[in-house]
Amino acid sequence: MDDEKRISPRLPTDLHARLVGAAGTDRRSPNSGILHLLEVALGPTGGDDPSP
Repeated sequence: MDDEKRISPRLPTDLHARLVGAAGTDRRSPNSGILHLLEVALGPTGGDDPSP
């Protein structure tokens, strides 16, 4: 598992509940839900980022 890093973010209880609820609605685990939200928020991967 060298291509993955483990982190342990601290979430407020209400945010955790929202995450679990949203992940369940999408039939994802909370971890997969976090990954999905991060991928959407950060946009596509690659060298096309126009920011300096």
